[in-house]
Order: sequence, then structure tokens, then C-alpha cells
Amino acid sequence: MGKRLLPALGLFVLSPLTGEFLLGNLPVSALPALIVLAPLYGGGTLLIRELARRGGAGWPGMVLLAVAYGVVEEGLLTRSLFDPHFAGMDLASYAWLPGVGMSAWWTTFVLGGVHAAGSVLAPIAVMEALVPSRAEEPWLGRPGLVVAGVLYVLGAAATGLTNPDVYRPSAGQLAGAAVVAALLAVLALRRARGQAPEPVAERAQGQAPEPVAERARGQVRGWVPGPWPVLGLTLVAGLAFWLAALTIDALGAWPAVAANLALYAAAYALVARWARRAGWGLAQRFALGAGWLLTYAWHSFLQPPALPATPAVDLAGNVVFSVAAVVLLAVAWSRVRSAARGTSETATL
Repeated sequence: MGKRLLPALGLFVLSPLTGEFLLGNLPVSALPALIVLAPLYGGGTLLIRELARRGGAGWPGMVLLAVAYGVVEEGLLTRSLFDPHFAGMDLASYAWLPGVGMSAWWTTFVLGGVHAAGSVLAPIAVMEALVPSRAEEPWLGRPGLVVAGVLYVLGAAATGLTNPDVYRPSAGQLAGAAVVAALLAVLALRRARGQAPEPVAERAQGQAPEPVAERARGQVRGWVPGPWPVLGLTLVAGLAFWLAALTIDALGAWPAVAANLALYAAAYALVARWARRAGWGLAQRFALGAGWLLTYAWHSFLQPPALPATPAVDLAGNVVFSVAAVVLLAVAWSRVRSAARGTSETATL
């Protein structure tokens, strides 16, 4: 039982470590904050993955749920979507929308590249690569789902309690954020109901899962890039994303918004197109996650920490988390390759 839960426990920890520490937002001296961050980030990410995998919504469903997660955290908990001076920034100067009281740039920035990609989707892709034989199956039963949900609620409550001076938006703004998050979740779950669910009961009885690389039912023929080109494209996309943010004062807020939206649209269109083809699989999905983790790693050296830390402590933490990320990705890649070799050998018998 304990071994079966290891991927879930790994994701529970990897999500906050990636979303806050590898990013460089928090210094290594703030590791005790995992007491709050792990239930919030890890519990939420686990719920997203398990709901999508159990219902058959797959990665499109995870994308919708990941954005919904970001709306809840940034709209209802930290309320940064509506705070014109969040974290000392002058968000009112960055494509501010007076009618709704939010920055168009900050919204596209934090919901897409930061929360959806960095805190949720990339950790899921990497953790699934670490367990290739279980990459597409649920990791939790119903009791585990309940525990993950409770932890997420506790993490959300703790986030509110540890931020007593949080910005107070209008009731309409809070209601709007709640409605948007609910609609995204409903769209994801409706997609799940329209797909074939994962055969949880069969796997619970000990039946072996089918080879991950061969789960191509419904896919079509066509060229897809290998994992290395996908990794390269992801690194380029990550560079473009952060350059738009780092040069926003020179670039301008609305061009940065347009760049974010164009990047998201292009990435989703390409990946959705390739994912429908038979050559797309675990290795390419891992490359997407690996590219975003490596992007976070180099970005951490440019990111001033949100909490006080000496330059030496900040640098040491960035080095430690970046090296740990590279080691983790190397282990995951070796397991993906071993699984691919095993599948190829089985197919030739």
C-alpha cells in the first residue's frame, strides 16, 4: 500500500517545491512553509490529476482544472487578481481593466505560465514519467481522494489565516472568480463524462496495466516530434514567456498580454494536434514538463525572493533546487527510456 502511494506523495511535495522554491519565489530558509504550501499546492494538484485520470478527461481536462485552481488561489485566497498593489507591484499600471478591477497582464501571466504550467501540469508530467507503468492510471482510491480534498481545503484555510491583511475585493469580484473557477471545473468534468473512464476496479484486482507507449486508441497517423525537439521548443517557449515578463516596462503591458495569449494558443494547438497522433506518448509529455522545470531553474537566479534572505542563502537555495531538479529529471528520463525499451522488446516477441 505504501509503495502504491509513493507517486501521489511525490506529487504532493513536488508541486509546491516547483511552484515556489524552484521558481525562486521563496528562499530555502522558508522550507517550513511547506506545512501550508504542500496541502494547498500538493492537495490541489493531486485532486486535479486524479479527477482527470479517473474520469478519462486526460490532459485537456487537467489544463482546465489547473486554470481553475489558479483562479481560486489568486482570485479567492491571495486575491492578487484584484489587488492593484500586490507584492509591492503597481499592477494598476499593467493593462488594468477598470470595469473588473484587475490587471490583464498579471491575470494572463499568473494563471497560465505560473500556476497552470508551473505549479500543476509540469509536476504531474514529471511525476508520471517516474512511474511509467502507472502513468495513465489513478494513484488514489476514493479514500485517498477524500484525504487530498481535505488537505487542499485545510491548505486554503491556512493560507487565509496566514494572510490577515489580504486585499479585500468587492463581493462581485469574489463571486465572479468563483463562477469562472466553477465553470472551468464543470467543463473539465463534462469532458471526463464523455470519455472512457480508467478501469480502476480491474487494476485494484491486480491486473497488469497495458503498456503506456501502446495506448494509442483513437489516434491517427502523422509526424510528431521526438522528446528532444519537444524539450527544445518548451525551453524556447519558457524563455519567451519570462522575457515578456522581465522586459514588460520596455515592451509594454498590452504587448506582453498579447505575447502570453499567443504563446498559450500556439502551445495548446501544437500539443493538441500532436497528441492526436500515434507517435505522441509519455516521452514527449515528460519533455514538456522537464522543459518548464528547467526554465524555472534558470529563472530562479533572476528572481528576488519574496521573503527576506541574504544573497548567500538565496544563491545556495537556487543552486540546491536547480541541481535537485536536474537529478530528478535524469532519473525520470532513464525510467521513460527503460519503459520504452521494455515495450519494444515485448512487441518483437
